[in-house]
Amino acid sequence: MTEENTGNGADQTTAETLLSSRDIGFLLYDWLKVDELTDRDRFSDHSREVFDSLLSASEDLAKASFATHSRKSDLNEPTFDGQTVTLIPEIKTALDQFADIGLLSATMDEAVGGIQLPQTVAKACFTWFQAANIATASYPLLTMANANLLREYADPALVERYVGPELDGRFFGTMCLSEPEVGSSLGDVTTKAVPDPGGSDGAFRIHGTKMWISGGDHELAENIVHLVLARAEADGPGTKGLSLFLVPKYLVDADGSLGERNDVVLAGLNHKMGWRGTTNTLLNFGEGTHRPAGSAGAIGYLVGERGQGLSCMFHMMNEARIGVGAGAVALGYRGYLDALAYARDRRQGRPDGAKGADAGQIRIVEHADVRRMLLSSKSYVEGGLGLILCAARLLDESETAAEAADRDRAALLLDVLTPIVKTWPSVWCLKANDHAIQVLGGAGYTRDHDVEQLYRDNRLNPIHEGTHGIQAKDLLGRKMIMAGGAGLEVLLERMRQTIAEAAEKSAWNAEAAALSAAVERIGTVTAAVWAEQDPTLALENAWTYLEAVGHTVIAWLWLEQGMAAEATARDRGDSPFLNGKIATARYFFTHELPLTGPWFDLVESRTTTFRDLDDAWL
Repeated sequence: MTEENTGNGADQTTAETLLSSRDIGFLLYDWLKVDELTDRDRFSDHSREVFDSLLSASEDLAKASFATHSRKSDLNEPTFDGQTVTLIPEIKTALDQFADIGLLSATMDEAVGGIQLPQTVAKACFTWFQAANIATASYPLLTMANANLLREYADPALVERYVGPELDGRFFGTMCLSEPEVGSSLGDVTTKAVPDPGGSDGAFRIHGTKMWISGGDHELAENIVHLVLARAEADGPGTKGLSLFLVPKYLVDADGSLGERNDVVLAGLNHKMGWRGTTNTLLNFGEGTHRPAGSAGAIGYLVGERGQGLSCMFHMMNEARIGVGAGAVALGYRGYLDALAYARDRRQGRPDGAKGADAGQIRIVEHADVRRMLLSSKSYVEGGLGLILCAARLLDESETAAEAADRDRAALLLDVLTPIVKTWPSVWCLKANDHAIQVLGGAGYTRDHDVEQLYRDNRLNPIHEGTHGIQAKDLLGRKMIMAGGAGLEVLLERMRQTIAEAAEKSAWNAEAAALSAAVERIGTVTAAVWAEQDPTLALENAWTYLEAVGHTVIAWLWLEQGMAAEATARDRGDSPFLNGKIATARYFFTHELPLTGPWFDLVESRTTTFRDLDDAWL
């Protein structure tokens, strides 16, 4: 694949196999203007050269140490002998190297060892690892989110004792929410926390079982820091009675050395169709296998205020949701690149209308249906990557914009977009993986090609961190109506700004008009479904609403990308890459955005098909 006119202006001739460095450069610099962030105090020690160096180092390490054992870890799942989990050694080697380049703490304050890297650049760096090996990348993903939560809510003594080793890569972190009988209905959590009668540091004893805990047990690090949702003794039912506790695998002494083994044990491993290199665990807390300080019960420390556990946990959950969306993009992107390379090399069939065998076979990329699948996949993965980096840019704005009003608007818009950031890539970038298998044909369905594993790995993301239905209810039932509709208005305002800019450019008039119509429907349909203030009726078709709004948001971002590509071409000359950006933006408007019309119609009709359905008819 020939690369021309990358985001930093360099010409390259390399075969992209995981992601596209030229696309990342274009998105960061030509579209999102992240180099302008260096004018802000927090990022003033950085430069574009620093950003490029970290991006290059991430790409190199992802290819050299993560991608190289992706297949091996899939074929050699973790094993448990009743005492110890065993994983292939390449996983630990890769994670140690990841810790060495400093990305675990890159976005954090210099005071805690970070380099105050913009979130946008850090997210782009980490996406390389997710594309290379989603299973191995899950360990630092969870650890970084765990550390960020603790820095926000935990007592300083706990931060000093546990977060520092996490950022050094010596401790890893988890989030423990679900139970064998409690999935997303967290108000039904049964894990209990009782004050430790022998403890002098306000500790609790935790008793219960947690299920589906990614990274819940292994020998990859010295310690594992579990964040556990539990109900403190005498606290009420429902989510308001939940508190959050730090429960380490090993207790840590005041001098930072490892102490006793805590009463947390692995009861078994779950075996999933993808992400096979990530241990997925059933954990028992407080069953008495270990007796720290001479008593049964896992010792845990309250994080945040009592009864505010779910609110605290959302700090980690929202970060993980964006991470899930990024992982879905990364896997879809890699599948697209695999399919593109195959289609350019494989010869099969002849041109339409050719007779007999006289006409030579053509590359399958020349067939219209193959081009359809590749172009749609390109629109999904490049649009999805734009969505992820846009979300990260909003996080940078919410933390560092000069004006408080701008920070607040950015935070509000990110809050509204989070369910879309998690869900849209999980649906449509998975579709890119589906297309990749189809482009390869029978070969795509074999283990001889990566696209089979990539599909299995990506199929988990529609489930991770809240299913589509849960995210849809969050979007329509909370985000769009919170604060009197302030979230809805800030989203519409941002999209209308882009429409106004595009309307002034003759080349984008048609796209501006089409997007304007879809944007206005977001407002009218949202008002219509809530007209009767009946949540059951309003949320009946929330999933379709999420699809429609998600596609409209991606169209908005594609319009911005298209205009940025056009401006870049004027400055530097056009190229196949920039022409491809413009063509893909136009494709999204002619083939994808029109899907939103029937979706909005269905939501606005407030049909009660599912409410009226008797399950005996299924």
